[in-house]
Amino acid sequence: MEIKIGDRYVGERHPVFIIAEVSANHLQNFDLAVDTIKAIKDSGADAVKLQTYTPDTITINCDNDFFQIEHGTQWDGKTLYNLYEEAYTPWEWQPKLKKRAEELGLICFSSPFDATAVDFLENMEVPAYKIASFEITDIPLIEYVASKGKPVIISTGIATLSDIEEAIAACKRMGNEQIALLKCTSAYPAPLEELNLNTIPNIKETFKTVVGLSDHTLGISAPIAAVALGARIIEKHFILDRNMGGPDAAFSLDAQEFKNMVEAVRETEKALGQINYELTENAKKSRDFSRSLFVVKDIKAGENFTKDNVRSIRPGFGLHTRYLNEVLCRKARNDLKKGTPLSWDIIR
Repeated sequence: MEIKIGDRYVGERHPVFIIAEVSANHLQNFDLAVDTIKAIKDSGADAVKLQTYTPDTITINCDNDFFQIEHGTQWDGKTLYNLYEEAYTPWEWQPKLKKRAEELGLICFSSPFDATAVDFLENMEVPAYKIASFEITDIPLIEYVASKGKPVIISTGIATLSDIEEAIAACKRMGNEQIALLKCTSAYPAPLEELNLNTIPNIKETFKTVVGLSDHTLGISAPIAAVALGARIIEKHFILDRNMGGPDAAFSLDAQEFKNMVEAVRETEKALGQINYELTENAKKSRDFSRSLFVVKDIKAGENFTKDNVRSIRPGFGLHTRYLNEVLCRKARNDLKKGTPLSWDIIR
């Protein structure tokens, strides 16, 4: 299972694809957004992701109870419109940011939140689309995104099993099977005990897609564990410095933390390797220090081998230990000094 984002293959036989989510961490300062992208490159990420919406394309300016945020989050007390007014990325920046990212060798794409955003991103020639967790129930949006024929990465933070099935079906109806599913926990920040990362291999088995993790925890242990469980995409919010504040600062990694995560993921990939029972050259050399049969007391020619004068010890230059009982039934062919490795030519 694999998808292709730009010139980059993502899937089982390829390196983990690491996405830095900028979200609102530019604080609506273009120069800060540019500096953030430079730091994302320095961190070792593969891609930078934006979000393409305005307050009016994602909600309406209304302050009745339906539009108040009162769910025990860090955004409580705001209306949806107020939050998105503070958090959105100005659209006129986005082609410029994409160009800066690509000049640095980063892949740049975005999450659209309505059809006008998709049209805008098509004009930008983004190589892929991300469906945010809260948009997984917007089937017309998913169909429109999928109709563009580009990879669709879908977060599952609020999704039931049937929601995931319906989203995948929407993509396939449009003739698009370039789908990746990201395990996600839509809590900000997300408690580790709510992640249930063991779902990742089940997503892969159930839906036959590329799988990954969109992570909102405070550290880097969840992405590392996810890679060990088969995740081929890791998405994490990136901020230059959490002390800057902003809507997403609390659950974003700063530049050094993100770099540490990337390094840890790459080390995990190396450690996972492949299914392989062949010995490496180092392991072959280490076998010299395994156990084998040695003379442990001087033995005269014709004397019996006994448990007292022959033992299984390190190193591994004597007969295999499997022959111990057979050796104990026999005699020495000649005088043997303590420390002599047993071999058949000195046994009769």
